[in-house]
Amino acid sequence: MALYRRLERRRSGRPAACLALIALLPALNACSRSHEAVTRVVVIGDTASPFGPQAKGTLAARLVNASVGEGLVTFDAEGKVVPALADRWIVTDEGQSYIFRLRGAPWGDGGEMTAESVRNALRAAIAALKDTPRGVAFDAIDDIRAMTARVIEIRLNRPVPDFLSLLAQNEMVLAHRGHYAGPMTMREDGKAAILTPVPPEKRGLPAVDGWQAMVHPLRLTVMSGAAAANAFYAGKADVVLGGTFADLPTPPSRVLGKQPLRFDPVVGLFGLGVENEDGLLGNAGNREALSMAIDRTALAAQIGPPGWAATTRIIAPGSDADTGLVPERWTDYDLAGRRTLAARRIAEWVKVSGQVPQVRVALPGGAGADALALRLTQDFATIGVHVVRVGMRGPADLRLIDEVDGEPSAPWFLGRFSCALRPRVCSIKADQLLVSALEASDANAARPLFAQAERELEAENVFLPLGAPVRWSLVAGDVSGFALNRWAIHPLLPFALRAR
Repeated sequence: MALYRRLERRRSGRPAACLALIALLPALNACSRSHEAVTRVVVIGDTASPFGPQAKGTLAARLVNASVGEGLVTFDAEGKVVPALADRWIVTDEGQSYIFRLRGAPWGDGGEMTAESVRNALRAAIAALKDTPRGVAFDAIDDIRAMTARVIEIRLNRPVPDFLSLLAQNEMVLAHRGHYAGPMTMREDGKAAILTPVPPEKRGLPAVDGWQAMVHPLRLTVMSGAAAANAFYAGKADVVLGGTFADLPTPPSRVLGKQPLRFDPVVGLFGLGVENEDGLLGNAGNREALSMAIDRTALAAQIGPPGWAATTRIIAPGSDADTGLVPERWTDYDLAGRRTLAARRIAEWVKVSGQVPQVRVALPGGAGADALALRLTQDFATIGVHVVRVGMRGPADLRLIDEVDGEPSAPWFLGRFSCALRPRVCSIKADQLLVSALEASDANAARPLFAQAERELEAENVFLPLGAPVRWSLVAGDVSGFALNRWAIHPLLPFALRAR
């Protein structure tokens, strides 16, 4: 009791959330856009509007939501967790208790933001993520309690080292009766969103002298990757966000201009997830044959940015999640040897089944995705398998998985293929090993269990790994507020702040 009372009373001049906001301003001195009335931000996507039901779940919609609303904490431009609705917090009980003090901001409708209303909003946000990869991470929550009018506690049933980062995700923006409490307001202007910074005093923070001279609106639109790059180099866009491998010109070195592509140092999953256990993909050997046939070296030259490394593993080699106990696969074979073995398996399956060996591969649009489709078509043809390319929303045998996590862990990689999320093609034994690893007494005991779980998933060939995800942006030289980060999350508010 004394602990959270201390948190409730503690003061250090201005609230931490205000200090985090003000800290952004000095960094803008070197390259402000004081001569511009608006910063033109283009987000790559396949919908024409950043708002409305049709845009739900898109990057543009998430960026807008994370601007008009906030969670308990958020990310700054460098991908660091900073205060948001909570101005400070304490982590206790060996990482199983997170106690947050709310800064006292009103909700968007003017209503009081109480610990109880935030607790309810948290529960709703977590419920909305049920049965998703992100939602699984919140299974460690035991309880959410309103301790006083402005103090809330989240209790976990086990420590989660990156829990604050989970709370900072765009999906954890909190709403109360449909109203948010974020740093910006939004209005529609045709197919664009106009976002304007909210004065600090209206957000429960001390006023900042000269605020109006420090800020300007953003105009956010959505375009395809090619259209966004063309608009940028034509001087019609100041920032392009949301680039992936799918939108990369081939090779990426063709993109030359006043400002080159900016690649975030991301880690995650990039490959083909198996979705159909019938027909050709009905056994792990045939699934392995497809993975063995892929020329990952050629793929790196075609779609990878400089330094891009291919892999045959599920957990990213060399990342913080890597146990160091699982090597790359098929190192005893060269590409020709792998394909010879794979072709024999496919031919045997055709002989027994009498079926045509083909796979439907779900890929997005874009030049990079076209290059990947061509690579897979050529590679699978070497073992007698025909590729049918389908869209990302249609039924498929293999579907692209392209996901990033800024604090990757073995449970994040392995949990993505749990039977709870992918019941048709999974490994019960891998799930059991993952649970045992999470319940292990320490990291040394957990490490070999994570490695065994990865090997079990590899044996089932539930995923055909290709390499690391790719995330890129374009930023004009006179734009402030952008920084490369491991999350590839680029909040909009810093683009709207300028020096006095």
